[in-house]
Amino acid sequence: MPIANKNLRTCDKGHQYYKSSDCPVCPICANNEKPSEGFMRPLAAPARRALERAGITTLVQLSKFSEKEILELHGMGPSSIPKLRKELYHSGLSFKK
Repeated sequence: MPIANKNLRTCDKGHQYYKSSDCPVCPICANNEKPSEGFMRPLAAPARRALERAGITTLVQLSKFSEKEILELHGMGPSSIPKLRKELYHSGLSFKK
């Protein structure tokens, strides 16, 4: 998408970036906040935020939800489920049936 269709924005931390949507998230801040370890590491920023908004910060908490319930969270996409399933499996857990 050409820059002409995007708006120049500045986040609270002073980063300047272009966006065409109303999404207020600064891509630079979002990239800097990506965890270096833990089960959320392989997830995209919208999926991480969706889990955090739902109060899910551990695999034990995640295991109390079904895949369908997780997919209903705003920001969670279908490509996140296999990643979460794998993280749960490696911890001896699974999604609620």
